[in-house]
Amino acid sequence: MESRLRHRFFDPVRSLKGAGIHSGQEVLEVGCGTGFFTIPAGALVGDSGRIYAIDPQPLAIKGVAKKVRDAGLTNIRLIRTDATEAGLARSSIDLVLLFGVIPSPTLPLDRLLPETHRLLRSAGSLSVWTLFPWWSPASLARGGLFVYVGKKSGVHNFRKVDQERLVEK
Repeated sequence: MESRLRHRFFDPVRSLKGAGIHSGQEVLEVGCGTGFFTIPAGALVGDSGRIYAIDPQPLAIKGVAKKVRDAGLTNIRLIRTDATEAGLARSSIDLVLLFGVIPSPTLPLDRLLPETHRLLRSAGSLSVWTLFPWWSPASLARGGLFVYVGKKSGVHNFRKVDQERLVEK
């Protein structure tokens, strides 16, 4: 999926900015694939931020590792794992990117969303970019873990619902 044509029609920087990515953030990219979004994301978070790019496919991790080295980026950590059990610390992530990975029968939302919620800090965000125009953001807001905040540059953005505050009310 890496081609000039893809870059022409889908500007990764525009999409990442639509997700609200900025310098200093800790970002989890679920399903890094070819690194189409990974490399620009690493540049956008800068030296004070970090990208955790995960993918279950060893060839994807290997291919992106080469691109990371070629780009001279030191703020990207590649992890071969399943997104439903990312293995990262609770409340350690500012932004989770689900770019081009949902809807997918191999990525069950009933397991992905609780793990994503666990990883995000209290003010954390979840951003979804999908090729499917019929996809509805309601599918992610349904479980009460996230609230939809809008769409920017083709990216659907959600805010984490703080479960402890809900219990207190």
